[in-house]
Amino acid sequence: MQNSTNKQNGQQSSGNSTNRPDVANEKVTALAGALDWVGMKAIESPVLLKDASGLAVRAAALVDAFVSLDQAEARGIHMSRLFKEAQDKFVSTPLSFSLLGEILTQFLVTHEGLSNQAKIAVHYQALLSRPSLRSENSGWRTYPVTLSAELARGGQPTFYLETLVTYSSTCPASAALSRQLIQDNFKNHFRGQDLDFMQVYEWLGSSRGINATPHAQRSTARIKIEVASTDYQAEQLINQIENALQTPVQAVVKREDEQEFALRNGQNLMFCEDAARRIRGALNEEESIADFVAEVRHIESLHPHDAVSFVSAGRNLRNF
Repeated sequence: MQNSTNKQNGQQSSGNSTNRPDVANEKVTALAGALDWVGMKAIESPVLLKDASGLAVRAAALVDAFVSLDQAEARGIHMSRLFKEAQDKFVSTPLSFSLLGEILTQFLVTHEGLSNQAKIAVHYQALLSRPSLRSENSGWRTYPVTLSAELARGGQPTFYLETLVTYSSTCPASAALSRQLIQDNFKNHFRGQDLDFMQVYEWLGSSRGINATPHAQRSTARIKIEVASTDYQAEQLINQIENALQTPVQAVVKREDEQEFALRNGQNLMFCEDAARRIRGALNEEESIADFVAEVRHIESLHPHDAVSFVSAGRNLRNF
């Protein structure tokens, strides 16, 4: 009776699934050829992230999943298999490099005869508690993180970690020019006078004393590394970069923290070239990092354009 009703309403019964057409299995008769990568970008998926206590917390992520199409006459891949394999694993198992390796292995198993390479990337926000510089406070900050992996059939997976660190950069040239103006101001004000310590001390603390300040700007360091150890964590990389630069943007800021931040900026004057070299020095010292590339971007307050530097280990990773 149900089938009859469906037909009367212009609807067809789904029937036996074995009768459903699958045009992806058709052979390509024209323009046949292999394709480098086929798959999906920005799959919405939950992931389980372990916090500092080891507790797995569910978070939102976007997943890119691809395989190569090496069978020249095959029309397409099985995208639903990539989707289902990724989501089934991410729902039940905490995110790790080892998990990405398992997923890639299954990508190739489900594409036997079609694909010889697979890759996956998981994009999420790492939520980290950061202490204030001087006060007994702490606050939360988020960092964009991407864990990714690639695997060739019969080989071993390669694992990558990417993040973005935001920091402050004070221009060394602007600082030198400001110092000159302050010197000239001091000379013009006290020329020919017998200097009194307290008079100079008070003058330096006034708006008349410091008549120029260097320009600073919010800046970003984008880093991608190839990890040599699957135990390597995103927080380790973030800490390394922030320690190298010394002026990461802050969460909770009281007056003593802002004063310390000003001091750190004054003691860590940086062109984008300086920041890139600091990052290279920090990453070269880490044995758990097999390769790296970094882009340093100073979002200029003096210019309408950005100042940018790139640096890499000079091995395989030369771009993002």
